[in-house]
Amino acid sequence: MKARAPDLFASLSAEHITPMFPGQLYKTESGRLFHAGAIAIIFVGLPARGKTHVSRSLSRYLRWLGVQTKVFSVGNYRRQIVGVEVTNDFFSPDNMATAEMRLKIANACLDDMVQWFAGGGQVGILDGSNTTEERRQVLVDRFKSVDVHYLFIESICDNPEIIDANIRSVKVSSPDYVGWKDTDAVNDFKRRIENHVPFYKTITDLNLSFVKLINVGEKIIVNNVHGFLQSKIVYYLMNLHICPRKIYFARNGVSLNEQSYRADAPLAPAGHRYAENLKNLLLTLRENQALASQQANSTETQRPLTVWTSSRKRSFQTAAHFLDHEEIIIRQRSVLGERNPGVCDQMTPEEIEQKYPNECERAKKDPYRHRFPRAESYYDLANRLEKVILELEREKNDVLIVAHESVIKCLYGYLFGLSEQDIPSLEIPEGTLLELVPTAYTTEETRHVVPDSLAGVNWQLQADAVLSLAGVVPASPLLTNHYLSGNKSRMRNDSSTTSLSTPSLSPLLSNTAGLSPPQVLEPDLDQGSEMTFRL
Repeated sequence: MKARAPDLFASLSAEHITPMFPGQLYKTESGRLFHAGAIAIIFVGLPARGKTHVSRSLSRYLRWLGVQTKVFSVGNYRRQIVGVEVTNDFFSPDNMATAEMRLKIANACLDDMVQWFAGGGQVGILDGSNTTEERRQVLVDRFKSVDVHYLFIESICDNPEIIDANIRSVKVSSPDYVGWKDTDAVNDFKRRIENHVPFYKTITDLNLSFVKLINVGEKIIVNNVHGFLQSKIVYYLMNLHICPRKIYFARNGVSLNEQSYRADAPLAPAGHRYAENLKNLLLTLRENQALASQQANSTETQRPLTVWTSSRKRSFQTAAHFLDHEEIIIRQRSVLGERNPGVCDQMTPEEIEQKYPNECERAKKDPYRHRFPRAESYYDLANRLEKVILELEREKNDVLIVAHESVIKCLYGYLFGLSEQDIPSLEIPEGTLLELVPTAYTTEETRHVVPDSLAGVNWQLQADAVLSLAGVVPASPLLTNHYLSGNKSRMRNDSSTTSLSTPSLSPLLSNTAGLSPPQVLEPDLDQGSEMTFRL
């Protein structure tokens, strides 16, 4: 069997490229996009309402689109000026002894933000409480004086569970509470919240431009918002939540023909062995984590696992090994397919260098945006993945994404805020499960090596069983024969619906696994080629 084909020119370094971001459509002389001018995003709300999490997530998304964005955190300025060792009553608006210092800190942050706009910045995000009408009017007047549009984002939360979870998961790990016991940190922060409550006034002036987030994703209110970029910000906020969750990445198993994209070859026996090992590793890992959480008396419950994969055979068949667990939902998305290599299909890097020397030179100068004839670039792939990025922000279950290395590179680059120059040279090792935990301040990563604990199994026999099961749950009715030629589903196409009559499972599966036929769920009709299914 041939070795797995490399991601062509993935390791080439960019030469003399003006820095851009992965989803950036174009460049302008001013550096500002979408004819939107400068925009100040001003956060409003009590502590522990997810403002920091939302501000950094929004910044990451806008920077991915190429919008020059920066978060100005009043909390960071306070830590730089007075340090972290302050009592909770320092933050109380009723504390006149600290009022002058609090105003000095807030104005220092505001002055730097205005200066950043003067230097060409486009979207500045002011991460602070701004709970009084007087302070909000000061901000509006200051930004209007320098011709900067403003948009308030008020985070309102009346769900005690969300507030408590945010305190424990975010505030306990914040720089203010390094070295504190968890219980002491939680109690201190709750007192900080209580100091703000009597002075908090929600936004009521309908002449202002504002968005109200109710329980961070449960409900959204939009008032007096105009413009393309502002509307795009609102759309992103509609997909965002701050609930704890985990994202796993794993490359697909090795196929019978790694050299050809057009062949779309199925998994080799070694690929099925890897897929089963991957499944066992992930499920064991989650079981151990759930047990550890119970022993620690944690209030956090484990979330269901959803598997996302593409319609490519080797990716789908890798994910299909999870089908024998009825609690796991598997979704196929055509947009998760790997980059199309175009004319370079079935060619080695040496052959490409010899046949297309000029194209190779251009690829070396810009490995992210260059595309070979009839091929896709990383830039094309990143723009194709934007709908997946938004859905990933919306998903509250834990998610395992099984895909080609190029797809994982782009999604990984988004979660870590990488530039386009970093993505082609990323290395996503084979046989490794990536576990990512998005938090308010960063994304935590743990890598697990997939052990080869099933090397002695007859994988030709097991592969037949998996394909029998996979054949009755295709990504689309049009792809039914794409996975299994010997066990075909019968289709009936109507003008508005397509129904499947599923064949019986193979004797191997029905006798050894006790599985029932899969239940095909309704697809999301606005997402292109996609189907959701589970047993």
